[in-house]
Parts: sequence; structure tokens; C-alpha cells
Amino acid sequence: MNHSFFSILLEQLRQTHRRLPVIMFSTLTERGAVVTLDCLALGASDYVMKPSNVSNFEAAKERIREQLIPKIKALCRLPGEITPVAAAPPERRMQVVPRAQSHHLSRVDVVAIGASTGGPNALAEVLAALPADLPVPVLAVQHMPPVFTKFLAKRLDGICPLRVAEAAPGELVGPGTVWIAAGDYHLKVFGTKVAPVIGMDQAPPQNSCRPSVDVLFHSAAEVYGGNVLAVVLTGMGQDGLRGTQELRELGARIVVQDEATSVVWGMPGFIARADLAHRVLPLSEIGQEIVRTVTAPPPFQTTNLRN
Repeated sequence: MNHSFFSILLEQLRQTHRRLPVIMFSTLTERGAVVTLDCLALGASDYVMKPSNVSNFEAAKERIREQLIPKIKALCRLPGEITPVAAAPPERRMQVVPRAQSHHLSRVDVVAIGASTGGPNALAEVLAALPADLPVPVLAVQHMPPVFTKFLAKRLDGICPLRVAEAAPGELVGPGTVWIAAGDYHLKVFGTKVAPVIGMDQAPPQNSCRPSVDVLFHSAAEVYGGNVLAVVLTGMGQDGLRGTQELRELGARIVVQDEATSVVWGMPGFIARADLAHRVLPLSEIGQEIVRTVTAPPPFQTTNLRN
């Protein structure tokens, strides 16, 4: 089967079965990455990686089963079906800033975004809505393997006013660029607010993910404190929940995608049900909300009324 076959199949399938979940198998190659991203753009729901370097047939089947079954369950969950919110371990339990105090939030110095299942298309819509002169940098974690993130960044760069690039260690973090976490590497920011720098490592996965949204959010909290706008888009699992708790305590702003427009309301759903989100919005409104929040006057700013 070639690329055009998949394109035609998905286009026809989406005409008659708009919400039918579609999971495709992909290879960890440049061609596999391009075909997978094309199919996701055409309406595929998610993908499963074909095992590589596995000589035993039973081991290969088990690896596929481990990836495929959770995705089938997540994609076939009925609307409104509730997944219990997991509490943080006692040693990491954090006090959440009450909603009533949300007017004391800090200015925004960085936008940090997390996404998983359905994320490539969601990122495309959100980032395309951001202007080239957005005054703060954007850091994004999309759960994807190596190779895939390079092509995702290249594709987003072609449709977004801002420059979009796969993150590289040592780059200075500044306005005008969206950095996408490289597959199999955690994305971090370190240094100071004045001269923040991209960091990457292969520390153990968190929430079974590398890159992990929690890792990015934690590092953003260390460098920027509460001057963060955290955005969590569609995705399976609960990566980002602990990082959001930490950011919320510091006074950061939290925006998540709503259930109706999410492919899987896992990551944003956990945050919304934990009452950590300041705004739960349809995907089409999130880009505008980022711009509005980033460009809003700093809190407690006074206006000179003299002529």
C-alpha cells in the first residue's frame, strides 16, 4: 500500500464516518514519519509504532498489544465517561491556589504547551493563530518518537507565522520561535529569566513519556516561577497534571482544551476535573486566548490619566 492509497482511504472514510477512530501502524523512518503526519492531518486518530529490532514474534506481538490496547480504549471511550483523577503522592502533594485568587496572576513570560493523541493537528491550529510578533517564547511537548518530531516541526514551520523548530540543547530561549521537544528527549529550560537556555536529557520517562509535559512544566516553574501560561491540549493519560499543580501554586495561568474538541480528553480532562484550569476552551479559541493573555497589561498596572 502506498501513500496515495492511505490518503484516498482516509478522505473517503471521513466523508461517511467522521468520528470513527482510526489507528495506523507506522515505521520509525523518515518515510514513516511523513506518511504518518499526512494521515493524521487527513483524519487518522492515532498511530502505533511497528516493533523494530525484535527477533521474537511473540515479543513483537506483545509490544504491539501494549501500545494498541490502551489507545483503542481511550479512543472508544464514551463522551462524558469519567476517569478518576489520581492524587499526587503525599511527598509531592501541593496546595492549589483557589479560583477566587486568579486575579492576582502574574504576567506571562513564556508559553508552555503539552499535547499527545490528536496533538499534531491541535498544535497546527493553535500555533497558526499566534502572530509573528508574539512577545514571549513558546515551548511545546508533543508525545512522539525520534524522527517524527523533526518532521512535525518542519511542517508546523510552514504554516505558522512564528518560526517552529525542533529543540536543540544550548539554544537561547526568546520571542519569535516555537521549540518542539525532540523525540525521546525531555525538553527543559534552565538559567534565568533574562537568559533562559534550552536543555535536553534522556532521564527516565515520566508518566511513561519521554519527552514529558511534567518535566517541561517543572523546569518552566523553576526558571519563570508563576510567569508561565501553561496550555494542555488533547491527549491520552495524565502527563502534565503534576506540573500544572506546581505552576498553579505559583500563580501561573492554566488553559486546557475542552472535551468536545479533544480527540482524547485525558490530559486536559484530568486537569479540568482537578479544578486546576482557569479556562477550558474549544480548540478554535485557544490561540486567541494565548494572544489575549500574553498581551494583557501586567497586573496592578496603573494608567496615567493626565493629558
